[in-house]
Amino acid sequence: MYERIIDDRWTYRDAYTKDYTHCYHNYPAMMIPQIVRALIAEYRPAGRLDTLFDPYMGSGTSLVEASIAGIDSVGIDINPLACLISDVKTRHYDSLQIEKDYGRIAERIDKYSEKAVEDTNFDRISNSGYWYSRDVLFKLSFLTQLVDADVRTRDFFRVVLSEVVREASFTRNGEFKRFRMPSSRIPAFHPDVFGMFRAKALRNMDGLRQYNSVALRPKVEVLRTDASVGMSASNIGPESVDMVITSPPYGDSRTTVAYGQFSRWSNEWFGFDNARNLDNILMGGHKYDREIFETESIRSELDSIRETDARRFMEVISFLNDYWLSIRNVAAAVRHGGVVCYVVGNRTVKGVRISLDYFTAEMFEKCGFDHIRTIVRGIPNKRMPAKTSPTNIAGERVDTMNNEYIVIMRKI
Repeated sequence: MYERIIDDRWTYRDAYTKDYTHCYHNYPAMMIPQIVRALIAEYRPAGRLDTLFDPYMGSGTSLVEASIAGIDSVGIDINPLACLISDVKTRHYDSLQIEKDYGRIAERIDKYSEKAVEDTNFDRISNSGYWYSRDVLFKLSFLTQLVDADVRTRDFFRVVLSEVVREASFTRNGEFKRFRMPSSRIPAFHPDVFGMFRAKALRNMDGLRQYNSVALRPKVEVLRTDASVGMSASNIGPESVDMVITSPPYGDSRTTVAYGQFSRWSNEWFGFDNARNLDNILMGGHKYDREIFETESIRSELDSIRETDARRFMEVISFLNDYWLSIRNVAAAVRHGGVVCYVVGNRTVKGVRISLDYFTAEMFEKCGFDHIRTIVRGIPNKRMPAKTSPTNIAGERVDTMNNEYIVIMRKI
């Protein structure tokens, strides 16, 4: 089997993870930048490292780190919010223009009145009155019209606004899924919408100044597409990638980390497509009726789940089918001698722990890769749901994983 090496150096327990543009926006299960930096330093492929690829880029940690290191990078994701965040985090905006537009926005905020709000139609927001107070909706709409006034800086301030859109709602703190706070708390909940926007804008402007201080300006491309169904962009063609550093989902979004639900606040607010059904098109969202891969590494685990719950078994298979298809596509994009680094977690389903690190290594081996090593690291800094439901029965919870596995492979 694929040897695991425990290495405490990779835990980064006390590391500061919010430098440069990494401070911009919260996102589920973010990979910390120190891991990407260390992987680039210690496992860069022989010969050249011109292009780094992240096929599940999320909020763009790998792309930012590649940019800082002077490496061209390409990232893809099917989530429009992820694409917005990653594009903004890797863009060297003119700091003076950003400061000028922030001054304009701040000045207009001080003159706010409901009469100044141009768009009071919130039909695009599902159950808007359930999730927001009228006052918050009007203030968010006012901020939107101020942010959208200058196309040069619009997306920068949309990323700022995106966090406010979620945090000013009646959602429960510390949740990725859409859970409303208890009704008893709502009368006393009066979020400072404008103050939140100001604080996050100033934080992101500091991050931008640090990012702009880096002399190197390599090419960064952010594409909205799905690694499971193929990658047609010319710059991620066959054998065009030197290194892959990524952290894929550990399971389908509906039962694992709720990327779709977390992103729904912003995706709806900005009118992005598939906002309400994103979980159905993310990895594992499409339902299969059979396995399309062959595995020995997790065969017994899958058989145990099937014996316990046939429906949950097929949900796991649907995710693994999509995951296998994406691995096959990623593998084809890597040059001979290129290196892939997958940071994965091993989830529990029906009391059975699925060794996704073994499955990942096995699938890449089928695509012509050698296993270099798998590093086991603790995850003290990675924001995950504290508990998940392995049975999908209300009230039943287990602790989520405490370790991640960095699977490192080289294409033969």
